[in-house]
Amino acid sequence: MNTAYSWLKAYVPDLDAAPQEYADAMTLSGTKVEYFDKFDKNLEKIVVGRIDKIEKHPDADKLVVCQVCVGEETVQIVTGAPNVVPGETEGALVAVVLDGGKVAGGHDGGPMPEDGVKIKAGKLRGVPSCGMMCSIEELGSSRDMYPEAPENGIYIFDPARNVKPGDDAVHALGLDDVVFEYEITSNRVDCYSVTGIAREAAATFGKPFCPPSEEVKGNDEKTEDYIAVEIQDPDLCARYCARVVKNIKIAPSPQWMQRRLAASGIRPINNLVDITNYVMEEYGQPMHAFDLSTVAGNKIIVRRAKEGETFQTLDGQMRQLDSEILMINDAEKAIGIAGIMGGENSKITDDVNTVLFEAACFDGTNIRLSAKRLGLRTDASGKFEKGLDPNTAEAAINRACHLIEELGCGEVVGGMVDVYPRPMEGHRIPFRPDWINKFLGTEIPVETMLSYFPPLELVYDEKTSEIVTPSWRQDLEQEADIAEEVARFYGYANIPTTLPQGEATTGKVSFKHRLEDTAREVAEFCGFSQAMTYSFESPKVFDKLLLPEDSPLRQTVTIANPLGEDFSIMRTLPLNGLLTSLATNYNRRNKNVALYEIGNIYLPKALPLTELPDERTQFTLGFYGDGDFFTMKGVVEEYFYKIGLRNRVEYNPDTDRPYLHPGRKADIVYEGTPVGYLGEIHPAVADSYGLGERTYVAVIDLPQILGMASFDRHYQGIARFPAVTRDLSMLVKKSITAGEIEAAILQRGGKLLENCQLFDIYEGSQILPGFKSMAYSLTFRAADHTLEEKEINSVMNKILNALEHMGIELRK
Repeated sequence: MNTAYSWLKAYVPDLDAAPQEYADAMTLSGTKVEYFDKFDKNLEKIVVGRIDKIEKHPDADKLVVCQVCVGEETVQIVTGAPNVVPGETEGALVAVVLDGGKVAGGHDGGPMPEDGVKIKAGKLRGVPSCGMMCSIEELGSSRDMYPEAPENGIYIFDPARNVKPGDDAVHALGLDDVVFEYEITSNRVDCYSVTGIAREAAATFGKPFCPPSEEVKGNDEKTEDYIAVEIQDPDLCARYCARVVKNIKIAPSPQWMQRRLAASGIRPINNLVDITNYVMEEYGQPMHAFDLSTVAGNKIIVRRAKEGETFQTLDGQMRQLDSEILMINDAEKAIGIAGIMGGENSKITDDVNTVLFEAACFDGTNIRLSAKRLGLRTDASGKFEKGLDPNTAEAAINRACHLIEELGCGEVVGGMVDVYPRPMEGHRIPFRPDWINKFLGTEIPVETMLSYFPPLELVYDEKTSEIVTPSWRQDLEQEADIAEEVARFYGYANIPTTLPQGEATTGKVSFKHRLEDTAREVAEFCGFSQAMTYSFESPKVFDKLLLPEDSPLRQTVTIANPLGEDFSIMRTLPLNGLLTSLATNYNRRNKNVALYEIGNIYLPKALPLTELPDERTQFTLGFYGDGDFFTMKGVVEEYFYKIGLRNRVEYNPDTDRPYLHPGRKADIVYEGTPVGYLGEIHPAVADSYGLGERTYVAVIDLPQILGMASFDRHYQGIARFPAVTRDLSMLVKKSITAGEIEAAILQRGGKLLENCQLFDIYEGSQILPGFKSMAYSLTFRAADHTLEEKEINSVMNKILNALEHMGIELRK
């Protein structure tokens, strides 16, 4: 976004800051100035001169000797400018650089010297010359800014210009101006306009803001009698304003308008086109003009294009359309691509008599996508795609009609056709000064805060203690946004340094990150290396993992623009990436490989998607080589111990996970809640990945254990009283698991049972078929006294009774 300083001063008349001061202050208040360019840099001692007499040079055919009045004196200047001709150019007013002055560069169009060119008095072919008459290029500008300047030759002032010899030529040409380039953030759509920047400048420097006039007189006719408007797709067109101007007079626009447009990088064309461009830069609202005589049926219809429809735009190109592109149509045909470019069939020509002005608000996302599909990005589409305020459309079209009347370009028809289905209003945001001060770490008085709002057109509702925002401030949505407005005008440099409040002040990471960090520590301590795999994968993964067709895990989030089918969905299981990495290591003959990953899976809450999916972080472990099911089980229990899950972990073998071995799999259950699973990979799955060894995996769902874990540790001293040990040797049916036995022992052992340890298991010829021998060592201890035999026997009897009910016999 570029603005000329003179344009800004038209709306902030009291603005008198130097360019660097202005740039610094605007940047600190939130409107970042990237760069500024002074038109008059390297221009010194340049005045208006009048050529009083021209004579041929005595020794050069292409040179002339001029007597030039520069105010109180007349100087002699020798020049070879082709447009200085004896008998024709006398009396012309020109720009003259005096002896010792500087110009920006030469007239050859080459790069300008960084420090300009110093001009000194001297002789040309023996004739003294004091100073130089300047071309527009030597003044550091171009014919884009000054189209009236000759292609070759010195710049001659229009006789109608109110200048006289001795005047400051730089000022007379408007070269005492500065163009500022801004970096505007995408949420400040209002600042993509001169009035938006001017409003910010007024608030920054505490000067009054004088908005441009939008007053339109109009004639006694009604626009409704000339044109009707219908919006068939209100989801893509929030508002459509139309006004009519008749008796159009095409002519060049005034110099002040041409200068401002050229400073913004827009080439002046004629008064009608220049007014629409001028208002677009001034208000940030694109406009378009149609020749009303080409609008069939005197009706405008805003609707989507038909699939496969073609349309010729103003640049003469035929465009292929689709049903997502919004079009401006009359009663018979399309006449413009909404928000992008008008049509060849309704363009303004020099013979135009009646013009239809359009100022509308189109959906920014649709305009951006349409422009991309068409390969046609314009200044208008660049504005619309940022998301404009519908309320600006009326102000912009009225401003354009005001300029029409001011410049005498035509006769404005009274009234306006305005189709606005759902008027847009600003937000109401609670105003809590105490909260703002706490949030910012300041002690700003309420009166000071309130003083910042009127220049920004923020209204304070004292009854409800709310700030009412204008509709064009789409970035203000919540209290933090109001706090930011206070902060930027109070001055970020004035906010004292304070320590942030919260957990981070004590140097801690979040609890979730501590769980993840502990997972890494345990995995790496146990010999696992970290893996990082893609979160997006192929739908073919589900077949490799033997998931049934009706498995809910096949319900996935599909990527809209995937790199290919192999990266087209978000994963619902964390195993594929890890198994692929293990297979890569196996195929490269790496032995005993153990990998882990902490990554997300993405479970849609509903399909098609209506809200963000459930992103669950999972701790995944996998290895092949040395180790078995119980090795993996030990890593899991080590992790649980480190994060404070001290109660007994249970394993449920009755789990429906087709990618795990039927006899070597289990769900991990803690306090009755499944928190993960572990097991050996199914042989068919291992074959599909090319794994030639038994592979074991474990998956722990971190959100599930988040509320169960604890890093609190309590000191326990060394036991003061002795422990008593009892051994049990039992004959157990093979169908009874060690976990069931341990659960029974721990339940009946009560507080006196300190430890229960399986130390022997045997199956063989000395044991009955269908049975196994298991031996446990039980440790008893009391915290406050030495145990007596009767206490131990009482607990042992409870344990033996429980085992007897399970059909377990003691070995004799």
